[in-house]
Amino acid sequence: MNELQDTSPGTPGPPPGAAGPEAQQPADQPPVKPVIRAAAAKRANASVIGMIIALVVSIAAFLPVVLMNPTPDTGGYRPDVNVTAVARNAADVAGFTPAAPDTGDTFRPNYARWESGSSSGVATWEVGYLTPKDSFIGLVQTRQANPTWLLQQTGNAPVTGTRAAGGREWELRDTGKGEKSMVLDFRGTTVVLTGPASLEEFSVLAAAVVASLERNPAATSSPQATTAP
Repeated sequence: MNELQDTSPGTPGPPPGAAGPEAQQPADQPPVKPVIRAAAAKRANASVIGMIIALVVSIAAFLPVVLMNPTPDTGGYRPDVNVTAVARNAADVAGFTPAAPDTGDTFRPNYARWESGSSSGVATWEVGYLTPKDSFIGLVQTRQANPTWLLQQTGNAPVTGTRAAGGREWELRDTGKGEKSMVLDFRGTTVVLTGPASLEEFSVLAAAVVASLERNPAATSSPQATTAP
């Protein structure tokens, strides 16, 4: 008996033009890349080129300004402080000739001034020195020293001994935290050297201070200074 095939018109068949499994795209075929129109590509390239040109023009305009204004060399800067001249001007109101140690080019002064003492009640001559090892020592001289003022100048440091410098015995005060002071009473004035520098540098500056003091006359009994020169 022959098999009967269902050829009734109700049986749906594959739609015309439908692709079978064998007609599907292979999985390993690369995807289709979108194509940019020539006009769009030209506009994109023009924008990038314009940005590059603008950047080059900006650098070219700014570079001469930088070259004409080099970074200043602050390491070689030395304040123009004439300690001797300032001390000479201060002598008239100080009642003594302020110490102006000759340190050559080794200890560089970065300030020199007369302080009338309006806040502390003690008028002082003050000079700051940068040491050869890039540390600091401050010089303060007065003829009105008192125990309270001396403690303030030395940071309440205790007396730890003495140190010879310039043929004189200086009182040594040390906080043990880097700051130290050397104190000398000489010819009616008190000189205090204070800072974090080494004791060797203290001794060199102290010897120059003594040499200056010995050249100067003793303090006078002129009226207390009230204004800076």
